[in-house]
Amino acid sequence: MSEAVILERTSVAAPAQREPARALDDAAMLKAAAKLTRDLNVPNARIYWADMLGSALLGYAALFAAMALRPAWLAVGCGLVAVLALYRAGSFIHELTHIKKGAVKGFRFTWNLIVGVPLLVPSFMYEGVHNQHHAKRYYGTVDDPEYLPLALMHPWTLPLFLIAAALAPFGMLIRFGILAPLSLLSPRLRSVVVGRYSGLQINPKFVRPKPEGEFARDWAWQEAAASVWAIALLAMVATGVIPLRAFLIFLGVSAGVMFLNQVRTLVAHLWENDGEPMSVTAQFLDSVNVPPPGTLPALWAPVGLRYHALHHLLPGLPYHALGEAHRRLCSELESGSVYHASSHRGLSPLVVRLAASTWRGRHE
Repeated sequence: MSEAVILERTSVAAPAQREPARALDDAAMLKAAAKLTRDLNVPNARIYWADMLGSALLGYAALFAAMALRPAWLAVGCGLVAVLALYRAGSFIHELTHIKKGAVKGFRFTWNLIVGVPLLVPSFMYEGVHNQHHAKRYYGTVDDPEYLPLALMHPWTLPLFLIAAALAPFGMLIRFGILAPLSLLSPRLRSVVVGRYSGLQINPKFVRPKPEGEFARDWAWQEAAASVWAIALLAMVATGVIPLRAFLIFLGVSAGVMFLNQVRTLVAHLWENDGEPMSVTAQFLDSVNVPPPGTLPALWAPVGLRYHALHHLLPGLPYHALGEAHRRLCSELESGSVYHASSHRGLSPLVVRLAASTWRGRHE
């Protein structure tokens, strides 16, 4: 099910919050970014496979341990490990939208087989959606499926934003286990399912077009596999083949993965644009890097997501090269460069800044 939630905007935005939309492109930064990273653009297949498979193996091992172990504290501990590991494995869906098809042979199919379908987030739910978020003419506008001006909205939208993600696994079961099969019998329902319930998006106004060509074939097999799995899972729970406790733990871990990803999404941008087209530099400044020396971002923003602003500057760069690219740019660009303005200390200051912005906009 789509993660879109209808959130009301505050009526007035602080002038400082609208500033990024007017920022001019920093030619020196853009030139340095392109020049210094030309040798980093090829994905390393060994890193991709080892990281993804290792994370998935650890995640599923911890999940089954949580289901099997009876002491509550031990089951909870294993569940937390499962959340972190499966979150990392699931985060490769982001890489799938950027690496060229075939660049890491078999990776897309295998990821869907062992992560996307079992967790009911096949890659078609993100491919074609996330790419539009990176289009210069769409970023931060009403046509961006992954953008809402959260900093300009009511304070209550932030907890609602997180609650919606925690409920997403239930929505996915309904989407794949019930709506997808029924939509085959009703063209009208099918249009709604494709347009409204087939994207990991946060913009409730975004409607997906019908897939075409090779992507339509990928969509078809992924959706069919996810539907078969969702129906089988519900049937096995209903007949007692899978104990209710194990099913609830699975849902809890899935909800934890979705919730953690939504927390990361909450601080991936400053969310201060209210629909105006933005320059590349403005988009960069509205995005967030959380570079070392902090270590916790490796857990809540894995697979290169801690360099989200840099990723918007160089979306084709493989995740494992972002750290080196950041070091090169920090070394090359003087302290007054706008590049350094995208770096933030950690999760808590970003959440506080966002919450403060919602209250400030509400009372001005």
